[in-house]
Amino acid sequence: MASQRQKQADRVPRTRVDKFAERRAELGEAALQTLAALGYARTSLREIAQNSEFSHGVLHYYFSDKVDLIVCSVRQYKARCVTRYDRVTADAASYDEMMEGFLRALGNTLRDEAHMHRLWYDLRAQALFADAFRADVAAIDKSLENMVLRVMRRFSALAEVPLALSPSVLYALFDGLFQHYLLRHLSGSEDAVEELRADARSAIDTLFGVTAHAE
Repeated sequence: MASQRQKQADRVPRTRVDKFAERRAELGEAALQTLAALGYARTSLREIAQNSEFSHGVLHYYFSDKVDLIVCSVRQYKARCVTRYDRVTADAASYDEMMEGFLRALGNTLRDEAHMHRLWYDLRAQALFADAFRADVAAIDKSLENMVLRVMRRFSALAEVPLALSPSVLYALFDGLFQHYLLRHLSGSEDAVEELRADARSAIDTLFGVTAHAE
């Protein structure tokens, strides 16, 4: 059975498929702030249209329903998150540099983009109930797991200590930490960002047998 994206793309001549995809990406990006503010349950294409510069007709032309739009938007946002940590990995020349760069990026994204991450966790929770989300959520989840693995492999190389945990366990560890402190941050905790950084540092140092650094 053709995917929703393929059905949408088939509405236009094949020579315009790339432009169709580009326009979807632009609309998905522009809708992110509204989606992040409203969350899954309160979001509809009409509601997004009322809170953005785009008409309901335009959104409905490019997206079959709110699931299609939300998945498109979240996928694009998470793809940017992955490249952020890849830059940290590429730039670090020592374990300490890697640690500082990783913790800085981790804390900044919690502080500055909490509503975007909230939308992702909302989407992932919906995938427990709705088949329509599962394939896309699994793909995004896998990209994040691979990102964590790349980060931890870089720490491993710099510490000259082999990884002792599987990719899925590493992802669960850091994703769980992040989600825990995201909730605290959204609940008004002023210490959530620094506590996330401290716990992430402790977890990484423990993984590689590095003596805890003084704050």
